[in-house]
Amino acid sequence: MPKPFRIGTRGSPLALVQANMVRDALIAAHDWTPAHVEIVPIRTTGDRVQDRALAEIGGKALWTKELDRALHQGDIDCSVHSMKDVETVRPEWVTIAAMLSRADVRDRIVGADSVDALKQGAVVGTSSPRRAAQLKKLRPDLQTILFRGNVDTRLAKLAAGEADATLLAAAGLERLGRHDIGTPIPVETMLPAPSQGAVGIEVRADDRDAHARIAAIDHPMTHACVMAERGLLAALRADCHSPVGALATLEGAILTLRAELLSEDGSAHVHAQEAGAPDDPELPRTIAADLLERAPESVRQLFAA
Repeated sequence: MPKPFRIGTRGSPLALVQANMVRDALIAAHDWTPAHVEIVPIRTTGDRVQDRALAEIGGKALWTKELDRALHQGDIDCSVHSMKDVETVRPEWVTIAAMLSRADVRDRIVGADSVDALKQGAVVGTSSPRRAAQLKKLRPDLQTILFRGNVDTRLAKLAAGEADATLLAAAGLERLGRHDIGTPIPVETMLPAPSQGAVGIEVRADDRDAHARIAAIDHPMTHACVMAERGLLAALRADCHSPVGALATLEGAILTLRAELLSEDGSAHVHAQEAGAPDDPELPRTIAADLLERAPESVRQLFAA
């Protein structure tokens, strides 16, 4: 029997669930047995350092650099990522070969029935500049403190009284079987992070065999929407400091992209929405240019474009 196809992944509970989703999809697509696939957990810097915001210690690369190294060295054949944690600019030798069908894109609030239901001056734990800014836009009285770690770590901090509430991605909770935790926040209230709810699989650009195997499990609608959202981030030159929400939806041959930029304290914000062809690279660029042109200085200074 040939050597197993090796799937690289972070070692967190959610990451392992997502790697197993990829494994099951490959087995189904290629009529493999479980022995044809091996999951290779790799510990990342982002998993090791939990007491500081990502933006302070290297940004999203902290989730990917160890996986990139293993992929580049040939220790794994592909790497699985939560797409919202993948840097917008990737090395040329890497390509996104597929994305699984997107899950619920919304955030869930845990500790209250809604943002409106939070008590005056409530403390909300989050490590996301987007969530912090959106919360303060809705409720300027709220305070935010740093909450990092996996789902169980954050829930434990909440249970210990470190905050009154926290926000978690609905997709992660659902994949972990935690359907009963939290209340979904409508996207009309809080636009999600770009790529939220999407699982992507990367391979080496020159590995045609791996690319063909992974491409067989691609969900084209998810892929088109996420690439539009990533195109917006690229045009904005957004980073981990940049509070930005975005969501692309696809109906027939029309892709609609909504986006919002905010100041850090949520006191200023700008919104845009445009529709066009799913594969039109100018659509996200046009929206980015429009947003930056109309954004107040307190918002525009957070983006490098």
